[in-house]
Amino acid sequence: LSFISNILEADTKVKFFRDPREIARRAENLLTSSGIADQSIWGPEFEFYIFDKVVFDNGTNVAAYRVDSEESDAKASAGHGFFNPTHGGYHTIPPRDQLFDLRSKMVEILQQIGIPVKYHHHEVGGPGQCEIETPLLTIMVSADASMMIKYVVRMVAYLNNKTATFLPKPLFGEAGNGMHFHQLLFKNGKNLFFDAQNKYLLSQTALFYIGGLLTHAPALLALTNPSTNSYRRLVPGFEAPVNIFFSSGNRSAAIRVPKYATNPDQVRFEYRPPDATCNPYLAMAAMLMAGIDGINRKIDPTKAGFGPFDDDVFTWTLEERKKISNLPTSLDEALRALENDHDFLISGDVFSEE
Repeated sequence: LSFISNILEADTKVKFFRDPREIARRAENLLTSSGIADQSIWGPEFEFYIFDKVVFDNGTNVAAYRVDSEESDAKASAGHGFFNPTHGGYHTIPPRDQLFDLRSKMVEILQQIGIPVKYHHHEVGGPGQCEIETPLLTIMVSADASMMIKYVVRMVAYLNNKTATFLPKPLFGEAGNGMHFHQLLFKNGKNLFFDAQNKYLLSQTALFYIGGLLTHAPALLALTNPSTNSYRRLVPGFEAPVNIFFSSGNRSAAIRVPKYATNPDQVRFEYRPPDATCNPYLAMAAMLMAGIDGINRKIDPTKAGFGPFDDDVFTWTLEERKKISNLPTSLDEALRALENDHDFLISGDVFSEE
């Protein structure tokens, strides 16, 4: 029996201050008590790879690994003749997508245990990359669902003699696994991020929130991307978000405003750097705290040099690209950024200095 619960001190039964669920709850309470909004709404995307065989060996005289997927043209022994080329799997259909039925089994179980699913599809990574996405949910429901989705995905794969991994960069030279977080704020039943007059349909409140996220982005990575492997994914050339700016179409931007989200209740942006090695409660709480800080300090990203930049920044000259800051390239760099920038997290005693 596995279960998700609140953690209490064994003797006093007081809520454990460092319980990640409690930290997320305190962040949401700070949002509501500030009067900014009465709900934060989240929509994480779950990217993962499914492999047919994973073998590794680390000893005093050997270091080796091998990963096989029947969707890879490197495994000709599969003999079916349908392969996804490198970077060529995005929304591919059967028979190239050989994992449709397996993902459907995952979704069936998720729905049986009360987790709604928006859709599932094959992702851009050629051999075995998939995505499952939930609809927009409140912070605690979304974070709890994150734990259960990862469990169900791994177990269904295992019961079908396959291996599922959310590792940010399991394959060299192929697209990595992100965990993009769509986010928005509601107050009195209305989306605070919507403004019909703005080019991107984003309100000034949404822009201030974006300003907070981008200002604190290097420090946030210590909590949203807390593994050394995370920084194997955050490299140019794989649609990875490596630049600190926002955009409506540039996938290398830390924040992307989806053009398809035009419904007033669903206008939002997605924060793209995180990956699934994060603790979802800590990651969401940290992102929310950065957004609250941006709103309180009225950090306008358009005036802080954070865009919007909608053209392909990789076509810019080196001189032009100097105006864009980059995300940390290692966990050590991210931890140093957090050490130098964490006052926004301990505001309202949501996180502790420790």
